[in-house]
Amino acid sequence: MPEGDTVHRLADRLASAVGRIVTGCQLRVPSLACADLTGSRLTGVRARGKHLLMDVAPVDGARIAELPRPGAWTLHTHLRMEGTWRVHPAGQRWHLPGHTARVVLRLSGVPDGPQVELVGHELGLVELWPAGDYEQHLGWLGPDPLEEAEWDGGGRDETARRAASDPRRPIGVTLLDQSVLAGIGNEYRAEICFLCGIHPSRPTGEVDVAHVIDRAAAVMRANRRGPYRVTTGDNRPGRRTFVFGRNHQPCRRCGSPIRSGTLGPQDHPDQERIIWWCPTCQH
Repeated sequence: MPEGDTVHRLADRLASAVGRIVTGCQLRVPSLACADLTGSRLTGVRARGKHLLMDVAPVDGARIAELPRPGAWTLHTHLRMEGTWRVHPAGQRWHLPGHTARVVLRLSGVPDGPQVELVGHELGLVELWPAGDYEQHLGWLGPDPLEEAEWDGGGRDETARRAASDPRRPIGVTLLDQSVLAGIGNEYRAEICFLCGIHPSRPTGEVDVAHVIDRAAAVMRANRRGPYRVTTGDNRPGRRTFVFGRNHQPCRRCGSPIRSGTLGPQDHPDQERIIWWCPTCQH
């Protein structure tokens, strides 16, 4: 399940293409069917929470064809549940079906190497906007624990302030609110609540918010570079989580059967998600 650490690792991997020229572009979504980034240079790849941002700019000041405004642009994508990006040598057969591709960028070799293709499959969101419009589109996001300089420079305190602003809201709902803390998904939500000994439905005002967000940041940072998401310290398949996806299985600490249910914002019942907890270890 893609969460913030997934997207940060993805940005690190795609960053090797920064500096290359876009020699071919397909944006396979209706709203961008006529947009073409061919001739631009990839100038940056970065993650913000669960969002991937790819910056392109004209080469030598030339206007990028087919775009309504001159200057630099940002390609914004979100993986949602099933999305993924793959990197292939240009011309090589893709590992995933072609009909699932939503973004295809062919990039020149550096300096004279083979061209590569960046292919985004099953992307839940694809947007293209002028580079200066970040605040308009994503300025609502909360601090990202994996942006360490920002987090340590005030982001942590801002997250605590935002979390405490609605003390009656369940802590499990607060943790999934991307305007409070960017990057946490359902797996981290379940594991963080277990590690803190807190039932996900407990009101935020009844928990030590600072402790919860510090634990969240620590767990996410510990998984920042690894190939797998591990919260138990045991990297073996099937042993990487305490409660997530383990309904009816014994708690790894006390042996009680793990339980599951649903939880979501009271005003948005359609946003309910599955929760898991240990009835003995979490209160």
